[in-house]
Amino acid sequence: MKKKLVLAYSGGLDTSYCVKHLSHDLGYEVHAVSVNTGGFSAEETKKMEEKALLMGASTYKNIDAVQSFYEKVIKYLVFGNVLKNNTYPLSVSAERVVQALEIINYAKSINASFIAHGSTGAGNDQVRFDLIFQVLAPEIEIITPIRDQQLSREAEIAYLQDHGISLNWEKAKYSVNQGLWGTSVGGAETLTSHLPLPEEAYPSQLKETHPKQLKLSFKKGELIAIDDEKGNPVSNISKLQEIASAYAIGRDIHTGDTIIGIKGRVGFEAAAPMVILKAHHALEKHVLTKWQQHHKEQLGNWYGMLLHEGQYLDEVMRNIEAFLEDSQKKVNGDVFVSLYPYRFTIDGIQSGHDLMNASFGSYGEMNKAWTAADAKGFIRLLSNQNKIYQHLNTNS
Repeated sequence: MKKKLVLAYSGGLDTSYCVKHLSHDLGYEVHAVSVNTGGFSAEETKKMEEKALLMGASTYKNIDAVQSFYEKVIKYLVFGNVLKNNTYPLSVSAERVVQALEIINYAKSINASFIAHGSTGAGNDQVRFDLIFQVLAPEIEIITPIRDQQLSREAEIAYLQDHGISLNWEKAKYSVNQGLWGTSVGGAETLTSHLPLPEEAYPSQLKETHPKQLKLSFKKGELIAIDDEKGNPVSNISKLQEIASAYAIGRDIHTGDTIIGIKGRVGFEAAAPMVILKAHHALEKHVLTKWQQHHKEQLGNWYGMLLHEGQYLDEVMRNIEAFLEDSQKKVNGDVFVSLYPYRFTIDGIQSGHDLMNASFGSYGEMNKAWTAADAKGFIRLLSNQNKIYQHLNTNS
């Protein structure tokens, strides 16, 4: 019997090489698996299947994990208002966790003894995949031909041509990875420290120029309606992406620290994620207490960092998720957003839990729940610590 192996398959050159090499040269029974986290159309999936079987895969399977991606990851990125380095909504890096989880579960379901992926030795994904695989299935051996053989693109193409496969492997000028929570864009410019991506690099071009106002409705921190039209959060994210991307909103370039210790630069387009995160954060400012916001900001930052670093399975992530979910009990209400070419504004919110309640006073204008004497006494007590310090340490 052939050795059964599951390959994380994207349909690109690297994973196509892996299929042929693993099946033809090493004699594995290769089961190619792709995981849809929001980036594949039915037509693209069909082409991936045809290519995988052409390369020598025994079977091909596409797993729909869009809902799982939302429930396991995106929901908590929204709750935590997570922007890596205050810039990047973890569009693609967040997907890898769910893809790895689905692939290892499938490998177990067919009793595969081997699992493979096409990551190189110079990126983050090798860490994310390997950590999930090793923790959940230490008995399954991980095989990584591209990383182990340090293959160049030219060498992979030559190998496939030598084995009768002459597909067009011309590298696109810009590498685009699309998912439910945004799209990454890489090119020659992102390999530098100073060049911006040109307009044509982004998959969504400017189509709308007339300003548009939207009402986004949240319940317990989740987006439940757009302009009073209810839907589940996944469909609402997709709908908002279609609306906001027409304004070329959510573009930027993120520079960050990779897991392996080098700096990396990536462009991205994330219209819906950026609007949702900013709208959600605005609502939280009105309905959460000062200390809830203070601790949420820290824990949300940690959650995003650990997710980026591949530490999704550490139990501390479940602890942080419990805190984040509990913090959303009163995050209910509407946020009014205006869309313009290349930008958007948060205009205001409306919520029954709004702590800007005029019955207690209006900031900077009128106090209703305390007297002038109360204010003076409060300030006197508040100054005690610094008074004592200054008295003991001035001129000493």
